[in-house]
Amino acid sequence: MVGEVTQESARRTATVRTEAAGEIALSYYEAGEAGGEGDVGAGLPLVMLHGGGPGASSWSNFGPALPGFAQSFRTILVDQPGFGGSDKPAVVGNYYRFAADAVVALLDELGIERVHLLGNSLGGGTAMRLALSYPDRVGRLVLMGPGGLSLNLFHADPTEGVQRLMEFGADPTPERLRAFISTMVVDQSLVTDELVAARYADATAPGAQEAMRSMGMSFWNPETAEDGMLWREAHRLRKHTLLTWGREDRVNPLDGAMAALKLIPRASLHVFPNCGHWAQIEAAEEFREVATAFLARHQERARS
Repeated sequence: MVGEVTQESARRTATVRTEAAGEIALSYYEAGEAGGEGDVGAGLPLVMLHGGGPGASSWSNFGPALPGFAQSFRTILVDQPGFGGSDKPAVVGNYYRFAADAVVALLDELGIERVHLLGNSLGGGTAMRLALSYPDRVGRLVLMGPGGLSLNLFHADPTEGVQRLMEFGADPTPERLRAFISTMVVDQSLVTDELVAARYADATAPGAQEAMRSMGMSFWNPETAEDGMLWREAHRLRKHTLLTWGREDRVNPLDGAMAALKLIPRASLHVFPNCGHWAQIEAAEEFREVATAFLARHQERARS
């Protein structure tokens, strides 16, 4: 059984080294034990990777979900480089590869050989790149409206959510942040003054704006942007992959799932109704049930 999990009790810090980033400190949160109840998911730990909006962090995205997942997995929420309590170095190359290398370095530091990955939006792109670059380190993937893999077939680019993100980047005010967060969810009662204030404080903390710009430029710079077009490599992914989407997602709309669903040989899709980009919040219990059941079907001996 897992006792009370708080931000303070779960938080950890590790110093890692990668070729692109050099030596950096990564913040992460950990709860649960390997195998959890009944050796779920072949006993592999579960790493969760958050999205990339202003003020995003592993705790803001997944903190409320941590106790539930920790009942079944050793669960690790990672602040990706440039976010939360992690260092905010300039991004070298495309962000997905930059962050994936940092996550692998963290796994090495923790002595973890192989994990399941759950990634939301930007974190979904990092998870996908990690699985492509380090296939032996990954069991199964749960991707929530993933960046890089989402290819909008009918919606215009940039989408409404991305437009609000860009507007905040150009003029970071609480009002613009609220407008951005409002595109994340269907249930607008979730966009509280407290949430906006907390995210705004993190989004305007020292180094945060520079980190966001560096991350963003890695997707606009012609020399690094193509490496982030993960949909072009989707056919190479041989992992069992669960694509999850909110039907009303205004950041990475549902039509963006179609190419990935077709191209990834072992992909399946679960759509949450009346739900936006934050399925782990708007459809929390169903999301946990669906993700846990999918991961529980993993058989480590099959290396699948």
